[in-house]
Amino acid sequence: MPRIQKNDNFIDKTFTILADIILKVLPTSKEEKEAFYYYRDGMSAQSEGEYAEALENYYEALQLEEDPYDRSYILYNIGLIYASNGEHIKALEYYHQALELNSNLPQALNNIAVIYHYQGLKAIDNKKLNSSKEMFTKAAKYWEQAITLAPNNYIEAQNWLKTTGREYSID
Repeated sequence: MPRIQKNDNFIDKTFTILADIILKVLPTSKEEKEAFYYYRDGMSAQSEGEYAEALENYYEALQLEEDPYDRSYILYNIGLIYASNGEHIKALEYYHQALELNSNLPQALNNIAVIYHYQGLKAIDNKKLNSSKEMFTKAAKYWEQAITLAPNNYIEAQNWLKTTGREYSID
């Protein structure tokens, strides 16, 4: 089942070897190991731009993986693929599912905000000012949450919040 890596990336190969060793040593079920192999192969395919193959692996991993934390990362990666393909509604669905299982995913919150910000810009282009305001408000809400979880990240979002008068406060 292991995916044949098409590139000679030392880090990818090292990760694969170490992960295989760890899985052999750790007391995990057959299903957990298989889910991890699918997830790993999905990540490898995704990094090479093989999105259809990556999705197949992620969906297989989702069927086998029971741990909510691990499932959240699978769902997040599926969201990434849909977002990169311009399927923003599907991406939002998967990001939200990931957050339901793991609310500490600032990267999912950030990506949701990016999509809403993009939709706000598109609404301006289409002269739909009320819709753009609504999308920007949603973007601000998600960026605030992401920044609260990762205050040293998302500098552009922090600047956008300040310059648009949507400043946030970290408690």
